[in-house]
Amino acid sequence: MATTTKLFGSRIKRREDPRLITGKGNFVDDVKLPGTTSAAFVRSPHAHARIRAINTAPAKAAPGVVAVYTGKDLVEGKVGGLPCGWLLPDIKLPPHPPLAVDKVHHMGEAVAVVIAENPYAAKDAAELVEVDYEVLPAVTDGEKALQSGAPVLHDQAPGNLCFSWTIGDKDKTEVAFKDAAQVVKQRLINQRLIPNAIEPRASLASFNPATNDLTLWVTSQNPHVHRLLMAAFVLGMPEHKVRVISPDVGGGFGSKIFLYPEEVIVSWASKTLGRPVRWTAERRESFLTDAHGRDHITEAEMAFDKDGKILGLRVKTNANLGAYLSTFAPLIPTYLYGTLLSGLYEIPTIWCEVSGVFTNTTPVDAYRGAGRPEATYLLERMVDLGARALGMDPAELRRRNFIPADKFPYQTPVAFVYDSGNYGPALDRALQILDYQTLRQEQERLRKEGRYTGIGFSTYIEACGPAPSQVAGALGAQAGLYESAHVRVHPTGKVSVYTGSHAHGQGHETTFAQLAADELGVPLEDIEIVHGDTGQIPFGMGTYGSRSAAVGGAAIHMSLQKIKEKGKKIAAHLLEAAEADMVYEGGKYFVKGSPDRAKTFQEVSLMAYLAHNLPKGLEPGLEATSFFDPPNFTFPFGAHIAVVEVDPDTGTVKILRYVAVDDVGNVINPMIVDGMVHGGITQGVAQALWEGAVYDENGQLLTGTMMEYALPKADNLPSFETDRTVTPSPVNPMGVKGAGETGTIAATAAVANAVMDALAPFGITHIDLPLTPTRIWQAIQAAAK
Repeated sequence: MATTTKLFGSRIKRREDPRLITGKGNFVDDVKLPGTTSAAFVRSPHAHARIRAINTAPAKAAPGVVAVYTGKDLVEGKVGGLPCGWLLPDIKLPPHPPLAVDKVHHMGEAVAVVIAENPYAAKDAAELVEVDYEVLPAVTDGEKALQSGAPVLHDQAPGNLCFSWTIGDKDKTEVAFKDAAQVVKQRLINQRLIPNAIEPRASLASFNPATNDLTLWVTSQNPHVHRLLMAAFVLGMPEHKVRVISPDVGGGFGSKIFLYPEEVIVSWASKTLGRPVRWTAERRESFLTDAHGRDHITEAEMAFDKDGKILGLRVKTNANLGAYLSTFAPLIPTYLYGTLLSGLYEIPTIWCEVSGVFTNTTPVDAYRGAGRPEATYLLERMVDLGARALGMDPAELRRRNFIPADKFPYQTPVAFVYDSGNYGPALDRALQILDYQTLRQEQERLRKEGRYTGIGFSTYIEACGPAPSQVAGALGAQAGLYESAHVRVHPTGKVSVYTGSHAHGQGHETTFAQLAADELGVPLEDIEIVHGDTGQIPFGMGTYGSRSAAVGGAAIHMSLQKIKEKGKKIAAHLLEAAEADMVYEGGKYFVKGSPDRAKTFQEVSLMAYLAHNLPKGLEPGLEATSFFDPPNFTFPFGAHIAVVEVDPDTGTVKILRYVAVDDVGNVINPMIVDGMVHGGITQGVAQALWEGAVYDENGQLLTGTMMEYALPKADNLPSFETDRTVTPSPVNPMGVKGAGETGTIAATAAVANAVMDALAPFGITHIDLPLTPTRIWQAIQAAAK
């Protein structure tokens, strides 16, 4: 049965939602295996300490305990350390053992694991493990970690410096600043954030002694990467003997990209014991051990000429990496940060220095946006400070510095070549929705009444779908950045699409099915999307960096073209027509000019498998595999505007309006993209106003539960006003760009700028994030003195 309804671009409800919202999803903790044991970890209460001794005897004697292991057991078992997947020149690589052996380097680091018949017995026994610690001085602040006399975490990294990285032209930038009519300077703190996906991390490992096969169910955004790292670098097993399954996953935001100690340990324990071993994190463990995000301290300077044109940008950033290098930690504050410092603006020269620093804190890695929010916040705050110093309207200053539409592709001074862009219409549309001039007049009227509203802008750019693999490899990537897709047409014309991308909330089962159904002209119900199982899908790189549609979707598109081309050969043979005369449209092949001489997609697929009448030399079957390695990133952009009101008596901030006009190229499913933008904005607003991880001087995490770590609530936010412009990307055949991180990248700066605009009558130009009522009230009081 063919379909003529256009699915690409349609607002179709998510196919996966009925099972997820009715409790019929299949998450790691839902997988049940006979004889499964449970793991509980003994974690260090100290941020920095030597392990003098570990007494496991009381725990081993506890009821229901199967085994207790320490770091030394893993060393004896020849379990390797966790590898780092992105290397920079002269980077320091301290070992990262799955279980600490001689020292612990952050609060919550595991020192032992108890395996028991059930989770309750495991947790009870874990409390019986006796660890003798020699507590050492700790350092949690990135700047203090580099100071003389600071506690040193690793012998391999003297002075706690992991790497120094630069990009841009230092000499040219210094000249630009000498010629400037106006220079603005600001110290900016992009605070540490803690991911809080609705599903905590979980692992279930099952080793089969008969076949020497290991199957690991794990909350992973990239199961093949997990398999490769574990097999080749940690467990020393043949890769084909390890199967990683990542079923339904309840959110990730980047935190489930990485290889963590727990999944390594349960895998090794299952192999050692010959029984399945399960671990599911408690929320407290998630706060302590899920890779954190952000944590930059930056000194920034921006130079302008007398007309408001940006002449140069100078940036020096201290990037706190935590206690160990997480899987892709070096990438985030370097090539995903420094390369975005040009933003939407025509900046002649930029110089950026980044110091990656070890501290006694949870490791830091990618968190929604991953480097892009840090760059955007810096750039947009500096532009706003420039507007105030120059006495210009912040919207006009931005427009004056936009890269002109006729200059694309555009080479920035920090490596990237932007493939496409037209920035003015997005800002124009946002201003139109907002009725900007009327709102400014209203702002002046309210100020006379003692009410302080503010309007904040963020005109941002994002780099999505990191690529190509050859360039990434030259810059330090230890993996490729392509994506895979295998399309299998069954004899009856039903279609299975096997994708290397992974869904954990993005809606791939819907959007990828729309793409496939549209290309083949078959009903959406005839398309099945399969992902997350290394035993079924071709080797793929997973989902992160807003890459699924632009890279994973492109690989699917490539395979669909191969399917149609083979089908054309079969149809031409069956219709005794020339292949060049065949047209495929609406789910059938027909001869050009003679639409009645036709074969349906289902008739062609059946003959492909019957093989009774195929062209000479053509193999039976109808399936195709493709790997798409993009020639460049895609570059979504947009204009976000926040309107807030600040109560000067309490310091509280109320968001009155939020307008977002994004350009993510062609859109497969507008409803799903809207949801992504809404969620992204919420997380960006949360960083601006509420969220922030706090450690004390001893390395104790003071925001380790939801009682202390403020997450956004629905009633904190207004209804978002969203719209889009469309500038198709030339990088992939569908013209799509990433959309999953746009809101997060833009929102923090928009809200921060809005709050500062509201506080302008008090003479306040900057307050560090998060903009809590206490900080705002204190700033107002200080300004009044």
